[in-house]
Amino acid sequence: MRKMKLLMGTICMMCLMVLINPLYMSAQNENVSINTGWQFRQAGLGDWLPATVPGTVHTDLLSNKKIEDPFYRTNEKKQQWIDKVNWEYRTTFKVTPQQFSYQCGEMVFYGLDTYADVYLNGQLILSADNMFRTWRVDVKKDLHEGSNELRIYFHSPIVKGLDLQEKHGVMLPAGNDQSENGGLGPNGVSVFTRKAGYHYGWDWGPRFVTSGIWRSIETEFWNNVKIDHLFIRQPHVTAKEAELTAEVNLRAVTTGEATVKVIDRSDNRVVTTQQITLSTGQQTVNLPFIIQNPRLWWTNGLGKQNLYNFEVTVEQNGKVLAQGEQTTGIRSLHLIRKKDAKGNGESFYFELNGVPVFAKGADYIPSDNFLPRVTKEVYKKTIDDVVAANMNMLRVWGGGVFEDDEFYKLCDEKGILIWQDFLFACSMYPGEESFMESVKQEAIDNVVRMRNHPCIALWCGNNEIDTAWQEDTNSGWGWKEQYNKEQRAQIWADYQKIFHSLLPEVIKEYTDGDDYWPSSPMGGPGINQHADGKTSGDVHYWGVWHGLNKFEEFETHVGRFMSEYGFQSFPEFESVKKYTVPADYNIESEVMAAHQRGSGGNLLIKKYMGWDYKVPEGFEQFLYMSQVLQARGIKAAMEAHRRAKPYCMGTLYWQLNDCWPVASWSGIDYYRNWKALHYAAREAYKPVIVSSYEKDGKLGIYVISDELKPVKGILDVEVFDFDGKLRNKMSLPFSVAANVSKEVANPEVKKILNGSDEKDVVAILTLRSGDEVVAMNEAYFAKPKDLNLTKPTLTINVNEKDGKKWLEVTSDKLACSVMFYIPGHQLFFSDNYIDILPGKTYHIEMTTDLSKEEISSQIKYRHLLSE
Repeated sequence: MRKMKLLMGTICMMCLMVLINPLYMSAQNENVSINTGWQFRQAGLGDWLPATVPGTVHTDLLSNKKIEDPFYRTNEKKQQWIDKVNWEYRTTFKVTPQQFSYQCGEMVFYGLDTYADVYLNGQLILSADNMFRTWRVDVKKDLHEGSNELRIYFHSPIVKGLDLQEKHGVMLPAGNDQSENGGLGPNGVSVFTRKAGYHYGWDWGPRFVTSGIWRSIETEFWNNVKIDHLFIRQPHVTAKEAELTAEVNLRAVTTGEATVKVIDRSDNRVVTTQQITLSTGQQTVNLPFIIQNPRLWWTNGLGKQNLYNFEVTVEQNGKVLAQGEQTTGIRSLHLIRKKDAKGNGESFYFELNGVPVFAKGADYIPSDNFLPRVTKEVYKKTIDDVVAANMNMLRVWGGGVFEDDEFYKLCDEKGILIWQDFLFACSMYPGEESFMESVKQEAIDNVVRMRNHPCIALWCGNNEIDTAWQEDTNSGWGWKEQYNKEQRAQIWADYQKIFHSLLPEVIKEYTDGDDYWPSSPMGGPGINQHADGKTSGDVHYWGVWHGLNKFEEFETHVGRFMSEYGFQSFPEFESVKKYTVPADYNIESEVMAAHQRGSGGNLLIKKYMGWDYKVPEGFEQFLYMSQVLQARGIKAAMEAHRRAKPYCMGTLYWQLNDCWPVASWSGIDYYRNWKALHYAAREAYKPVIVSSYEKDGKLGIYVISDELKPVKGILDVEVFDFDGKLRNKMSLPFSVAANVSKEVANPEVKKILNGSDEKDVVAILTLRSGDEVVAMNEAYFAKPKDLNLTKPTLTINVNEKDGKKWLEVTSDKLACSVMFYIPGHQLFFSDNYIDILPGKTYHIEMTTDLSKEEISSQIKYRHLLSE
């Protein structure tokens, strides 16, 4: 009986293991993570301390209380020594007899930052030199049954960079490398190291040049056959039929006849089968198949994000030797560049399943300077916020990283297109053979990893390098003038090798005809290439901010695709309190200046503020006003771009997020709080909006629709004074076709005002379809600082029902840009920074753990006339 109980217990445990890992019992492969038990120290010095993997040296020092919070006040300055010394990490792990019995054993390093010598049981198995690579090493001969030691020695990226710069012989432009802050003088060595550029500093980020095991390490054991990659090619997709090919990359240590099957797991149907002959080494098998009436993948706002899960098996004599799965979306997605008569240029837009898509979104930077802190929860919050703001595209900027798989998976699931930069930004790069080969392998690794994601819309070579250098012109950023004729020719030749040969060749070989764009911005290869122009290509418009142009200039600087533009603001006061003390509460204090990396940025915000608003004296009110100002400017830009549809077919503002607490161009601060800008983006990016623009004494009123069906109804123009009295009302029918922008009215402003002073009224524009309000917007006829506003008094009642909490808000006077908040607490309001009209009741939901009573006693608000 005891033997029977033991036998039953063993069977139950085996069944449980099958449920946990269906591949386990096949005894064909097994993956084991090596992410625990790690220790670290400065190389050769001191005691070994506990380390977290994935992690960084900085975060390990912080958790061991060897340094203070790097983001607090000016601690950044004290921590520049960390990148100039070497570090070492070690752990031990066990290999079971079963694992040791596998035919093959490989160690996979998904992210080593950056110059790392890896020793397994005392043997050097890898010397890594690229943060963006996935390193795969055959370790079968070096593993021991039982205990094994893994040790990684990280060389200083600064010492290595200085050595590479000296060998190259020429200092290359690296304008955002804050080498002075790092104690290196003019030596911007970031360009010689394949490492995230923003780690060396940027005009919105600090300088923390990290080292460490930043992504996981796994040991893979396998027998017979391993599926390395499964790529679902989509050579031809329509609503009626999808012609697909499963490209299966295999490695085998066995031979003989085998069967490869492709299974559509949505209905557990075998879609194709092929007999193959296995041979030792690598081989690729292509299995074409067709899906009738496919469920197509659409972006956020245009349709469902349908996904398919395909499974591939390799079988021999009825036994599964290897198995792999791949989730993807079926869609036809292309960048459309066609010559047209508008300005003798060409179009620039994305066509999804035959539909021209107006891209609405922002530019994305890494969400932390210490990348392992960007968890799945952070990614989810970020993409949920993107979706909530009605976005359908993000540009993953070239000074950061190729993001984690989780990021792209969420974009697939939520319908967010990705413009993916390769990791080069605002610098020139060397052209040595070893550097080129490293770039090539980095590109292959990541293109292969990401190519099945339906969200990938475009691969872009770099950020702003073409426009900065501008060979054969007298323009640019003054870089090329620093070099003699021979140096200049070599630097430009190296640029062309990377961005006009190497990277497009990788895209051609390893994708299914994905679109490639050499640099952002540019007019386009063969069509005024270097132009950051209006008639072709994409545009980075920085006349507002860097050029001191006023917000009105957004209306006149509209190109085919606005891939970057922006304006700064501060985080809200509750965020600022987390990295400052009261002595720092001045925008010109040392700490506030340290958390502003744009040259003169804090005072520039103040200058712009004075053009449109009354500049407050109080610190808290100034922070708030900076956000109101930012939202005003970027809202004007977004609406101008959408009104120009279809000439303009994309608007991506700089930037979505922050990597640390800072005054920047972001719409969401480091602590994930929505700024006024993100609320404004949500309104400006709705599928249907009404937008107005005053010119030559008339108010052009536009209806812009991204919907794939016509929209019609009644346009109401209601003019209220600031006491809430209706002074005038105009109503007229409107009708717009699908997916267009159309001016539906152009009345004289005098007729709208009907005798009222322009400083005393606001026009509420409302689109109605039956009883439904389709869209609303406001139109003011004077700058905010010139409006005859009087201080309002708001009445706020807090309600709670079925677990939901909301505010009911009324006001006795017009209250502009009202921000609700509770000191000392982080909470979310469904609406914020809104104008509240007298005589109307506003319902604002809140996400918070505070009780109704706590909210009632602590709720506060700000508006334009607050102190």
